[in-house]
Amino acid sequence: MSANALCLISSMATKKVLTELLAQYHQMYPQVTAGLESVGGVDAAKRVQAGEPFDGVLLASDAIDTLIASGHVLAGSRVDLVRSGVAAAVRAGTPGPDIGSEDAVKRAVQAARTLGYSTGPSGVQLAKLFERWGIADEVNAKLVTPPPGTPVGQLVASGDVELGFQQLSELMNLPGINVLGPLPPAIQITTVFSGGVAATSQQPDAVRELLAFLASPQTQGIKQANGMETA
Repeated sequence: MSANALCLISSMATKKVLTELLAQYHQMYPQVTAGLESVGGVDAAKRVQAGEPFDGVLLASDAIDTLIASGHVLAGSRVDLVRSGVAAAVRAGTPGPDIGSEDAVKRAVQAARTLGYSTGPSGVQLAKLFERWGIADEVNAKLVTPPPGTPVGQLVASGDVELGFQQLSELMNLPGINVLGPLPPAIQITTVFSGGVAATSQQPDAVRELLAFLASPQTQGIKQANGMETA
């Protein structure tokens, strides 16, 4: 296996879990080092599309498919890694609304003075849910959109957002917030994050071996500890 460092890019949603998994991989294979850069998913895809040299790309599965279609990620290299669900949070020390059912979540959204949700895939699906409920205009009037790379939970902790929605993996370790729990099954939004070999990689086989490890059963413990499941 190549001793050259692998250059990886991912979205913020998987930063912590990937950092831990890469550390485990390096312990197993000390000759392999991997540098991970985690940014907003939209920005990550743009950088790959612009031809910036990476070895591996780790993004939501639909983003990986788009990059495969455009030739920026090698066809046949996609490996599904984790499944991640959405949770809700309020500022620490404030009473949280009931989110145990679809109706309860709708009431909580309507009652909140300000709302925030991810600009990534889960946020797109939430916006569709609010449209289906017929409250999209009401939500948009009090929506606080996080700047790129800023977790929704950070805005919740600062008081800028009263009720925030983001993937559990991004909320669970943030200080200053109270995670109310995952969305109920009827409206849960699950994002599959996948990896692929960048077309610019000079070490495609090394990336494939890393992706196989990231998808393997031995990684399940770290994924669960980060609020995710193996895909």
